Amino acid sequence: MYINFWYPVARSEDVTAQAPFRVELLGLRFVAFRTSDGKAHVMSDVCVHRGGSLGKGWVRDDTVVCPYHGWRFNHEGRCTHIPTLPDESPPPRAKIDSYPVQEKYGIVFAFMGDLPEAERPPLHTIEEFDQPGWRANRLTVFEVPAFYERSMENGLDPSHNEFVHPAQGSPNINANLRKRPLDVEEVPWGSRFLVRFENKETEMATKALADERTLVHEVTAGSGHVGPNQMITWIRFSPTNMFHQYFFEAPIDDSRTRVFFVNMRTFLLDPQHDDRIGKVNLVVAQEDIDILAELDPVLTPDSNTKEVLVPSDRAVVVYRDWLKKFDAKGWRIDFDQLKARKGKAAFAIPSPARRNSGNWVLETVPLLPPGA
Repeated sequence: MYINFWYPVARSEDVTAQAPFRVELLGLRFVAFRTSDGKAHVMSDVCVHRGGSLGKGWVRDDTVVCPYHGWRFNHEGRCTHIPTLPDESPPPRAKIDSYPVQEKYGIVFAFMGDLPEAERPPLHTIEEFDQPGWRANRLTVFEVPAFYERSMENGLDPSHNEFVHPAQGSPNINANLRKRPLDVEEVPWGSRFLVRFENKETEMATKALADERTLVHEVTAGSGHVGPNQMITWIRFSPTNMFHQYFFEAPIDDSRTRVFFVNMRTFLLDPQHDDRIGKVNLVVAQEDIDILAELDPVLTPDSNTKEVLVPSDRAVVVYRDWLKKFDAKGWRIDFDQLKARKGKAAFAIPSPARRNSGNWVLETVPLLPPGA
């Protein structure tokens, strides 16, 4: 797990000005709320007074109120009021980390790190969103009982479809492509690939994944990633019948992942088809979840020599190479140390404000040394 990337925190509808929304991410707790101007904000969920959970408190006058002693924190993370010191300004140390936020596609995203804006890796843009000729299914959020890197690698693995996905027609890679390595293209902060699949038609695949007037014998599909946790899948039944699918993954901890799924399509655009297509997408997702939940080891091996990889795993290898680049920057969370010290100290992902001021109460989440 890494700092200095954009992570999905909550559905837009879950973040309100009436009550704080509590969420677990990267092994820590965070709180999201809206101010009266409608803007969403994400902060650490630990009151620096006596460790109260702000997520269990309430929102009042554009602040989150700690339920333990009533300390109030504004959207910048600064304490603005201490009931036992009504006539004094709160001390400078009475502050918590608050994170940059973007709200898109019905999702509240937060940048979990301290990089200046110009240096931050991007939040992937869904260019088709709200464009003519495209329709977005309702945002789907589901949990996977697996480490997020394993989930990402599953999406970057074209050869599993034939065995795992009867709901898609058990597509297998074109026979000619089996004889050479997967052609993976590097892109800024990630990679992508496209391959041809020979589709074994099933009733479900024909009716739900393609135009009902068309029989699909060959599909072009592929996947890509941006950063460690944003994945895109393209499924093209024809030049006019396509799915573009976006998975924004939120590591809850080292064995659970929350996935925010946006499915775009160019066919069956009437809203009456949303439920049917959404249900099939969930069936496909469950086929993956059933496999991921049983992987051993749970974590990605720390060396490719601990698995027997083949040419069709090329996209997985490239993804792991990118993770090594993030490791070299010193962005990986030392989760073993975090777990060992949890309960003994309160931690926070460092926010940009830490670059401009010191005297923070919450400890910075432990990070592995660059290249470790």
